[in-house]
Amino acid sequence: MAFKNLTGVLLVNLGSPASPDPAPVRRFLREFLSDPRVLTLPTAARWLLLNLVILPIRPRRTAKAYRQVWLPGGSPLLVHSRAHSEEVARSLGDGFRVELAMRYGSPSIMEGLAALEGAGATRLIVLPLFPQYASAVTASISAAVFAALDRHNDCPPLEILGPFFDEPDFAGSWAALAGPGLREFHPDHVVFSYHGLPEDQIRSSDPAAGHCLASPDCCQEPGRSLPRCYRAQCYATTRGLVEALGVDAEQTSSSFQSRLGRVPWIQPATNELMAELAERGVRRLAVFCPSFVADCLETLEEVGIRLRADWHALGGKDFWLAPCPNGDAGFAEAVAGWIRRRVPAPRP
Repeated sequence: MAFKNLTGVLLVNLGSPASPDPAPVRRFLREFLSDPRVLTLPTAARWLLLNLVILPIRPRRTAKAYRQVWLPGGSPLLVHSRAHSEEVARSLGDGFRVELAMRYGSPSIMEGLAALEGAGATRLIVLPLFPQYASAVTASISAAVFAALDRHNDCPPLEILGPFFDEPDFAGSWAALAGPGLREFHPDHVVFSYHGLPEDQIRSSDPAAGHCLASPDCCQEPGRSLPRCYRAQCYATTRGLVEALGVDAEQTSSSFQSRLGRVPWIQPATNELMAELAERGVRRLAVFCPSFVADCLETLEEVGIRLRADWHALGGKDFWLAPCPNGDAGFAEAVAGWIRRRVPAPRP
């Protein structure tokens, strides 16, 4: 059956190198860290840091980390994001065309938009696959989409969807996926570990200038900080997951991982929190990584390998890492529902 209207959906994740070898990792890091929204430094300082400090050292180390989690089909992020996009396409059905793109690397945003254009899309919906808003990813994706479309004289109607941390079926679908494993594990404590950000990036997005990070409990005033504050949205995500999972909030914590460089990053750091928990006698630790919807280097290697080893070295007994939603059908149906809300039903 032919439809008069075709909605093109572009799902966008961060990206990963083409292979777990130093040369492609170096190319990926160069593209990623050259983004002024990622390394928020003056142009000259960013160039010096990237070319004199990061790129001479980090590619080989990062390639080794990637090799520990690389899958036959490619990087875990790409493999799981692909599975997710296929499930979303199945859930949406006729009248929609779904493409996957990466902000850095391949498949590119340009390639994804070209595929939607070639399919005859009359409306475009872009969904950054990041539950919380951060300029380093969400705004960067938006800028890249507009830059790609700027080359076209005739652009169909476009909507870029916002963060989905507060969508009930985001927490609900993740709880349905991971809840049985969590209950079987019987943790002493559950940590919700989010990707960290430099403090200056949090302050620069403060909608009520002077509020963010002015006090330890600044994120407990969601009316003031929630619209654009990544840290506040992370804590709100934790509250939603705690409720959906049915766990005792007193036995949970939120923390931040993946620090890069020496500038201050938002606290508490996941590794430091783990040390405190071990000192308090926690022995069975469960960890969720709710800033990622696809398992990747940060979840599988940083948490699943390195932090797991750290936990045992601290005297912890058991460690359970919750799976990200990945290609889960329930999560894909939730995403499809958010998209359908923006689009009139297709007419034959």
